[in-house]
Amino acid sequence: MPELNGQLAIVTGASSGLGEATAVRLAELGARVGLLARSEADLDRVAARISGAGGIAFAVPADLADPDAVVAAAERLVSTGGPPRVLVNAAATDAPGPTENLPVAHWQRVLAVNLTAPFLLGRAVFAHMRAAGGGTIVNVSSIAGLRGWAGASAYCASKFGLTGLTQALAAEGAPHGIRVVCVYPGAMATHWGSWSPAERDQPRRAAPEDALPPQDVAGYIAWLVCAPAHLVVTEAVVAPIRERGWP
Repeated sequence: MPELNGQLAIVTGASSGLGEATAVRLAELGARVGLLARSEADLDRVAARISGAGGIAFAVPADLADPDAVVAAAERLVSTGGPPRVLVNAAATDAPGPTENLPVAHWQRVLAVNLTAPFLLGRAVFAHMRAAGGGTIVNVSSIAGLRGWAGASAYCASKFGLTGLTQALAAEGAPHGIRVVCVYPGAMATHWGSWSPAERDQPRRAAPEDALPPQDVAGYIAWLVCAPAHLVVTEAVVAPIRERGWP
């Protein structure tokens, strides 16, 4: 797998789970990694983990539900790290429950984090990638972006929307060597969605056949990023072998 040779890679949701695993893997391949998430303490921990292994990371805390904060964070990362060649939108949030009981504010927050933030960041990096002659954007969706189910209307809607955004950006980017990919992970051995730092710090016990280690999915994302420039995987479902796909 080719190394990323000092290229700036921006990873959202980098404070834990798949985002952290992806940031670490891209740093191992030589990228200078811009870490974006809400928790400053967790981002500092991930940055220290990367730097302790000889990599380079920039931690920029921001609430991805705040469009102004997202734009400001992107500008700060570019000013600090230079033109980005890789963007991985791995951050996500949820507001579970029946649609009839879902507050509008909760719906809007899910759409802001899961769909508007990838739009804003994709827009922010696009011109830099075009000027550089190419780049790769990976939007992390979910199997919830392929089929909706009860109690997850906001989440499913945001992930279905992310597919449309990915396809539109891919069509716009292809003439400029910009690849835009949508990845649909199945179950992973993370505590995604937990608001408890203590719970997030505990490993989720599951066989890899039932819940993929986030490092496995991160490795696949890294392969997408490092694949030959003429090759693009437009969509990919990445799931444990015993998963049935959805509830």
